Amino acid sequence: QVQLVESGGGLVQAGGSLRLSCAASGNIFKINDMDWYRQAPGKQRELVATITRDGNPNYAESVKGRFTISRDNAKNTVYLQMNSLKPDDTAVYYCNVVVVSFPYNERAYWGQGTQVTVSS
Repeated sequence: QVQLVESGGGLVQAGGSLRLSCAASGNIFKINDMDWYRQAPGKQRELVATITRDGNPNYAESVKGRFTISRDNAKNTVYLQMNSLKPDDTAVYYCNVVVVSFPYNERAYWGQGTQVTVSS
């Protein structure tokens, strides 16, 4: 069993910054891709950023140049640094982590979600 704990959401003014964290624990042999998604009210969940085990990132066009995804493999943690936040970034943010457990079993786990609200 694997647990994900997210933290770092909150209320911020437009132009401000927040840093989200998502820490995985439990039966972990290794972690492959780690992603951040978000879901705004009335909208579908969308992929914001992803990072491979080797640290290669990719971003949605809407956040390029403002958000930075990173990871600490020793701590089984993924981060999302969000700068120059806009009201359109308001959403619940979820981490999604692909875990390989003992004995060999690979599956994706979701975090509980953390609310990010950007006021204008």
